[in-house]
Amino acid sequence: MNGNNNGIGNGGFSAVESEYIRRHHRHEPGENQCSSALVKHIKAPVHLVWSLVRRFDQPEKYKPFVSRCVAQGSLEIGSLREVDVKSGLPATTSTERLELLDDDEHILSMRIIGGDHRLRNYSSIISLHPEIIDGRPGTLVIESFVVDVPEGNTKDETCYFVQALIRCNLKSLADVSERRAVQDRTEPIDRI
Repeated sequence: MNGNNNGIGNGGFSAVESEYIRRHHRHEPGENQCSSALVKHIKAPVHLVWSLVRRFDQPEKYKPFVSRCVAQGSLEIGSLREVDVKSGLPATTSTERLELLDDDEHILSMRIIGGDHRLRNYSSIISLHPEIIDGRPGTLVIESFVVDVPEGNTKDETCYFVQALIRCNLKSLADVSERRAVQDRTEPIDRI
């Protein structure tokens, strides 16, 4: 996975990844903010990965730091969710708003609007793109964010922390998706 602390630029991304980032991951970090994008290649088809990502109301299905989520209203732009964070992180709760849910383009964007944590003005975009991995349908996942740098921290420290959280989430998303993809390919054997 690749990341970049100073706005979202090339950062070692492939031409295809850079084009998707340019097209779908527009963040304009302010003076005291950092922004980055991370990439993960998942050996599972887009529809399967998207079935997990699009569930704004069920992030715990693949995000290991979420212990509980209570969503308010239906799954539409402006929907809110209250997330409880597992102990061990410098946070306990997060109030998050769904900013964009595009089932055709496979893009989800959310913003943190409250809670007990240090991620102020945090906004993220996750996009999924079909690709072929080892001759099978796979998914290129790109997640980008912008966030304020907390007092007492540097941009590098802040980006490193958020990137570590996103890497864990993307690894878990890959693990869950790939496990489901293998189950989908396994046909039951009829006994005679």
